[in-house]
Amino acid sequence: MSFVDKFVAEILTLQVALYHAHARLELRTDNEALHDLRIAVRRIRSLLKPFRSLQGVATLNGAAAEVGRETTPARDLEVMILELQERGFSRQAHIRASRLGSSYESILKGTSIKNLLVQLDEWPSSFRLIELNGGLKDIEVQIRKALRKQIDRLHAAVDDPQYDRHALRILVKRTRYLTEASPELSRLSKRATRALKALQSALGSWHDHYQWCQKALVETDLGPLQQVWLSAAATALQEAEVQLASLAKLLPKQAGKKKLP
Repeated sequence: MSFVDKFVAEILTLQVALYHAHARLELRTDNEALHDLRIAVRRIRSLLKPFRSLQGVATLNGAAAEVGRETTPARDLEVMILELQERGFSRQAHIRASRLGSSYESILKGTSIKNLLVQLDEWPSSFRLIELNGGLKDIEVQIRKALRKQIDRLHAAVDDPQYDRHALRILVKRTRYLTEASPELSRLSKRATRALKALQSALGSWHDHYQWCQKALVETDLGPLQQVWLSAAATALQEAEVQLASLAKLLPKQAGKKKLP
């Protein structure tokens, strides 16, 4: 099987996963359906990233990006509801659960997810046409180049103690997903990839608690949890700094000049 064949097969596998998650969300079978849908979308975008300049790929990537943006508020609400339930604030969780149901309906009835599913059906033929016209001869080179640039951006950010931690969280996430999409072409070792995942987890926890603290300023029923969340955010950020130091030791040398994104 050629590299292009494997690439197309990976997208098709993620398409199946997306359909499965969509069906679970529609039937409300479990509380991880939206999460799994978003993971499939995110991985599709990671695979497509080196080829976003190609017309057919750009269209599909745009459709996936729109689904990601549209589903973010609902996923954030899911995570908050789980947090409230675990801390015993059932009334606050119940109030937000009713809003979540409406969010699900909006996602399922909206045009974004429907457009993405249509684009996924149409994409393979347009991608194969690009291949026939010689546009994918250097596909592996393009992926290696994209990975090198992404890792260099991460390296520069890790080396900068003043680099914004919100921006770092996004950079870490993008580097991890791009590496996982093509691990055989990445310069990151398995240990570095594991460290990247641990850092993403710590930064994600910090980000969640930070956002909840902001919400508590305007949603008064969350007030009793503000100090708890502030403390948890500080602890998560400390853990992130520890993980950041570990990752810095495992990153490969930069391929190009040090340049912040």
